[in-house]
Amino acid sequence: MTKLNKIGLSALCGSLACVVGANAGEISVSGSTQATWVSNEGSTNGNPIGLNTGLTFSGSGELDGGQKVALTITHADKNAFSAASMSLTTNSFGEIRVALADGGSGIDAYDDKMPTAWEETWGAGVTTGIDLISGVGASTNIQYKTPTALGITLSAAWAGVNDGVQNSDKSTSGSVPSTYQSGHDVMLNINPSFGTDVLSGLNIFVGGSETNNEATSNGKPANDHQEAVAGVTFAFGPISAGYQRTGEFGGETAVSKLDYYDNDSFGIAFNVNDNLSVSYAELESTKKVTGTPKITSVAESLQVAYSMGGATIKFADTDVSNASYSTAAGSQKEGMTLALSLAF
Repeated sequence: MTKLNKIGLSALCGSLACVVGANAGEISVSGSTQATWVSNEGSTNGNPIGLNTGLTFSGSGELDGGQKVALTITHADKNAFSAASMSLTTNSFGEIRVALADGGSGIDAYDDKMPTAWEETWGAGVTTGIDLISGVGASTNIQYKTPTALGITLSAAWAGVNDGVQNSDKSTSGSVPSTYQSGHDVMLNINPSFGTDVLSGLNIFVGGSETNNEATSNGKPANDHQEAVAGVTFAFGPISAGYQRTGEFGGETAVSKLDYYDNDSFGIAFNVNDNLSVSYAELESTKKVTGTPKITSVAESLQVAYSMGGATIKFADTDVSNASYSTAAGSQKEGMTLALSLAF
């Protein structure tokens, strides 16, 4: 009886070793929380106190051949699942990545690359209603990125149907009422670091997106939906600055349909010391709908951030004119946001 027990135990241990050995790597968890106080002039205000909590699960490992694998799952405000991605980085062929609208694929990763002390102009607590490029990044997509050579990286992303839906495994987005079909993005990023400190802070990016559009416009097939981005950022010492331009073209010519969005943005940030940073950024966006005059929205934000280890105090003073491309009185906004963030 004792002998049989030992044999069973040895077999069980061997099975467990096989199961453990099959794991691709390890998963770690990080968390954050942020309390804010918001004052928005020109808007209906209720309780100005807000609280955000979030968890991020990060997995990493290495396969037998030396390839790198990674997983990221984000549970954002109020523990709502918001984004995820998994990637395989080969030894010399580049990276293959599958993403659920995590903002890191195609041109979506470059919707606003301007340097700030805290948040983008449209994310500092005052609603701007400004349209941003997204390409296939708003849908479940797959991306390939080349290895970086001489500071140059090329990436291409594709979505079977660019419908803005994030699919779980063994499922499809189904019959979503959208005329958009398959879409693809191409991005070129250049960081010409040839061993000099000056060039190492320079980053140039340009890219485009095209989604098949099955709509009809004035009785004819519409053009494909297109988006594009081009910009540059530069960092030297404590100063960072940047400028970029984006465009989105609806592809339809019928009255009341979107003709285009045209966005210009710039930003400058200054790290006063290791703890204190200040920034100013501005985003100007023009919307043109066929048959109506074009309207320009402008958002500008002055920000300050001071960090104390795992805690950061942040402040933003933001002005918005013609929010959501409207000239109504309620579309002229000014607001201040004060935040305390803790990272774990």
